[in-house]
Amino acid sequence: MTTDTATTASGTSATSGTSATPGTSITDAAGSPSVDETAAAARRAFATTVASTAAERAAWLTAVADALDSAHDELVPLADEESHLGTTRLTGELARTTSQLRLFARAIVEGSYLEATIDHPDATTIPPTPDLRRMLRPLGPVAVFGASNFPFAFSVAGGDTASALATGCPVVVKGHSAHPRLSRRTAEIVADALAAAGAPEGVFGHVEGRAAGVALVQHPEIRAVGFTGSLHGGRVLFDLASARPDPIPFYGELSAVNPVLITPAAVEARADDLASGLAGSFTLGAGQFCTNPGVVFVPAGSGFAELVAAQLGQPGAVPMLTDGIAAAFADGIAGLARHEDVTIVAGDPAQQPGTGSAVVLSTTTSAVLADPGALLAECFGPATLIVEYTDVDDALTAIHAIGGSLTATVHAEAGEDLAGILAVLTEIAGRVLFAGWPTGVAVSWAQQHGGPWPSTTTIHTSVGVTAMRRFLRPVAYQEAPDAALPAELREDNPLGIPRRVDGVLALP
Repeated sequence: MTTDTATTASGTSATSGTSATPGTSITDAAGSPSVDETAAAARRAFATTVASTAAERAAWLTAVADALDSAHDELVPLADEESHLGTTRLTGELARTTSQLRLFARAIVEGSYLEATIDHPDATTIPPTPDLRRMLRPLGPVAVFGASNFPFAFSVAGGDTASALATGCPVVVKGHSAHPRLSRRTAEIVADALAAAGAPEGVFGHVEGRAAGVALVQHPEIRAVGFTGSLHGGRVLFDLASARPDPIPFYGELSAVNPVLITPAAVEARADDLASGLAGSFTLGAGQFCTNPGVVFVPAGSGFAELVAAQLGQPGAVPMLTDGIAAAFADGIAGLARHEDVTIVAGDPAQQPGTGSAVVLSTTTSAVLADPGALLAECFGPATLIVEYTDVDDALTAIHAIGGSLTATVHAEAGEDLAGILAVLTEIAGRVLFAGWPTGVAVSWAQQHGGPWPSTTTIHTSVGVTAMRRFLRPVAYQEAPDAALPAELREDNPLGIPRRVDGVLALP
């Protein structure tokens, strides 16, 4: 039996059969009062958030960012105790988290995310066009599942929470079991900051436990779900969201091997630099990044795998996020090591419990094409598979067999014809890199963090300003009196936001 606590924006915990007091635990069961009460509070809050102004919501987000920054000295050590990611990494991640909160605050005031569009009446069109005004509106209460590998940036106050709150959607977060104490404390800070900033009670809630997570996905008040986690767990929840009497969007980031293609010219020109870059990328954070370059295609006979191995030296074991993640990594490495067409170039496939040590493996494109299910599966941890090819077209055929991925990278030299390569990479990935390595995801307007299945369940991004699009839906108003329209669509544009008017983008 597990326990579940629900924290609301007032800083209290909803419990069954008792008065609401901070930190109270209840039995976690599907449909438990905690989930019901928290979801109901979120629905009540939506009546306020749906009518709130961008300036009001921006103030809420900024207040949360300020509160988290002020709690740095408390939160970073707590995160390190539970995640083993180190204070340097976690300090940067907390700064990223508060920066993205402030970015969303600026973006909603700017207003272009609403896609406000006005068509004035036109009797000459066929059929005649009435006065039509369209914009994006918030969906309603959203469930967010925290991720294990980013205890700040993809967790309680991470990008999913920030983007949903920015749109006016109340959020109920299901905290991750890999960092429960950090999740609870972060939730308390977020709830207190929102309440102090004047946000409505219920705009933010926090629950714990697997059953509570299932109940959230199925709860009738929840209108969308943001999830970052395993392919198996995400698929189960995705199916639950789809099987509801009223199916809802499930925005899941699930699995990616992030292929890299290095051309012969690139290897010849800068093999050492490329080997060093790859070694640093796939071992970063013990390889526990969804953008880890797991499969790298190189020219046969180039000796590139040995160069990468030399960069590693004597890889030592480092603690991983959880014993379960470490065990899954060990199983994955052991399976690859047993494959008759795979060679261990560096590292020990026999991993130690609770830790991960770097492993470099090699194989060929023919082996990959003969057994893609075994060789192209994500191995979440500090490992990379070097795949030797004799012809770029063979490498592209193998890359196509990978299916959807968050990223795909090509390292080439100036003047090389990349048209054929890009045709494949853009088909299977959401972000295509021409230099560098995929670990490290900027939070910006142009970012795309999402790709075809199984990397994500949708076409949307979970990082960057357009992550808000997941929690919005279009509404058109036809022949509405100006006074009845949202301010964003009124004729005089009182908010001064960008709009498309009669087909022409009109900037303020």
